[in-house]
Amino acid sequence: MTETAPPQHPEPVVDHAAAATAARGRSLAPDLARGLMLLLIALANVPWWLYAGRHGLTNAHTVGHGGADLGYQLFSLVAIDGRSYPLFAFLFGYGIWQLYSRQSAAGTPSSEARRLLQRRHWWLLAIGAVHALLLWFGDIVGAYGITGLLVTWLLLQRRDRTLQVVAWVMAGLLLLFALFSIVSGVVLSTGIAGDPAQFAGGALPSVAGLSDYPVFMLASIGTWLVATPGQLLALTVPLAVTLGILAARRGLLDRPREHRSTLIRIAVVGIAIGWAGGALAAAQFAELLFDPAISWATMGVSSLAGVAGGVGYAALFGLVAAAVGERGGVVSRALAAVGKRSLSSYLLQSVLFAPAFAAWGFGLGAVLSPLGAAAFAVGVWLVTLVVAVVLDRAGRRGPAEALLRRLAYGTRPVAAPTPVA
Repeated sequence: MTETAPPQHPEPVVDHAAAATAARGRSLAPDLARGLMLLLIALANVPWWLYAGRHGLTNAHTVGHGGADLGYQLFSLVAIDGRSYPLFAFLFGYGIWQLYSRQSAAGTPSSEARRLLQRRHWWLLAIGAVHALLLWFGDIVGAYGITGLLVTWLLLQRRDRTLQVVAWVMAGLLLLFALFSIVSGVVLSTGIAGDPAQFAGGALPSVAGLSDYPVFMLASIGTWLVATPGQLLALTVPLAVTLGILAARRGLLDRPREHRSTLIRIAVVGIAIGWAGGALAAAQFAELLFDPAISWATMGVSSLAGVAGGVGYAALFGLVAAAVGERGGVVSRALAAVGKRSLSSYLLQSVLFAPAFAAWGFGLGAVLSPLGAAAFAVGVWLVTLVVAVVLDRAGRRGPAEALLRRLAYGTRPVAAPTPVA
């Protein structure tokens, strides 16, 4: 009797054109996107360091401001908040497939390439934990490390059709949550169920306002331990990572000129959806929509729209790269230098933010306005840009990238790695 071989999952198609591009030299578009992304990340993170005011449950902004400060907060809710981290996740997924395809093109067996990715993601989780303990309670690297572990295990070798189904299922669940939050917000705002204030949660405690550094460390890592699994359960990060892998398989950012029409459609539709969802959240923040006590009423819509907005931004940055060409100018090369060192630049932001804003440091979080904090964030990003350019001209990796490479790959030669984000 002849034994029947167990069914095998067919290997996904590796974009060897993208791998060949990587072998000749890095593509500009992904690194340009990562560099600009880090500016959005700095602007999205800095409001959490302002601890003098009251934060709500669903966004980082303190209430009670007017004039230019309120205007900036509303702009941030529309164009930055909830869009920057899905962009981060999309580019992270894109980088996972870039690394895998480069390893495959270099002749590394599929099983070994997956083990390399898994080691890399375990170390990202560890780096995220240290980052949260020492500096930033909102660390996202750990959540991406966990997501990378799951994606590499469950989805990396699946065909596009499977990834598309998984993405649609996650988007469908997010849509159901969005509809539930909107409908419940409408119902509760009418007062049918009683005073809406009874459904309000308390404001988020301000970790940044702790003046004792050891206590800050405990509160920071505790917040991270709760929030990190929540990033997965919220589905926005896994959805954006999955979409990033699908985009990388097609080389959308590696060869943006070839995909210009597709990128235009993604940019227009994605940003339009992202800003529309953000406008809904901004309207509630300005107390123009729903009872302010029902702070979560627009959260579902904003989360789902944020994924669309983040992907739209990635497409827009790809179009910018296509317009300037692979060599680019001084500005695009500087942005790409930051993108090549995205993990180092992200961590450096916390090194500059934490002692400046926290109560255990200089305490700027108690005195700066939202607009002043945003200006500080831009300054921090410019510092990371200067550092990245200096390292780039010296031909050196970022210190975090070098450490991650050593931890994940050891001393043996490997195909060129990609940045974390």
